[in-house]
Amino acid sequence: MLYVDSLYKSFGNIHALCGVSFHIEPGQIYGLLGPNGAGKTTTMRIMSGLLTPDSGTVQVAGYDMATQPEAYRHTVGYVPDNPFLYHYLTGREYLAFIADLWQVSPEQKEYLIEKQLTLFSLTDQADRVITSYSHGMRQKIAMAGALLPDPTVLILDEPLTGFDPPSARFIKDFLRTFADAGHMVLLSTHILEVAQRMCDRIGIITDGRIASEEGRIETMTEFETFVMTALG
Repeated sequence: MLYVDSLYKSFGNIHALCGVSFHIEPGQIYGLLGPNGAGKTTTMRIMSGLLTPDSGTVQVAGYDMATQPEAYRHTVGYVPDNPFLYHYLTGREYLAFIADLWQVSPEQKEYLIEKQLTLFSLTDQADRVITSYSHGMRQKIAMAGALLPDPTVLILDEPLTGFDPPSARFIKDFLRTFADAGHMVLLSTHILEVAQRMCDRIGIITDGRIASEEGRIETMTEFETFVMTALG
């Protein structure tokens, strides 16, 4: 299970998060929706360990972000909407760098790198520098890096941005398979159709709070009504 409990975060006089709470069960894709500035990215950055909350807790698989940071970090993979990559490394070198950060054993390192390159159809481009990659390819190599240590939960900020339709379909199918294997996915998206089709549970965040939550909604009309009602 993943538990987010009463997250608060302020930047000066700006109250970015005001008690955000939700949970995700194994096998679920949870969609976080809301307008720009609502708190989606701040929530994800806290969960990934890039920001420290003013108060509140996050736990994944029983590991607490604050009291068990090393164990917690190994449970979380994070891909921001504009991931930072070392552009003058090749794709293969970047994944090797990530493997070294996670202290992957030498006997596992090459296997895991090839596994991710194959999964994301990047084998033919693996020895090109990342600066030559398209936006979609950069998103793929970032996702491959996030998955390399086999996280329990994958956190994705606008994961389908920049993908052509076939690649977007692959990402959707992969995330479903990843969740069905007992993992958890948290994603944000501005595309209502993506959220309605992909997500097992939806949280609407506005003004730094979860305004409403709902399970899977079968029709787009009902989904749009739910979102509009939650946003007021």
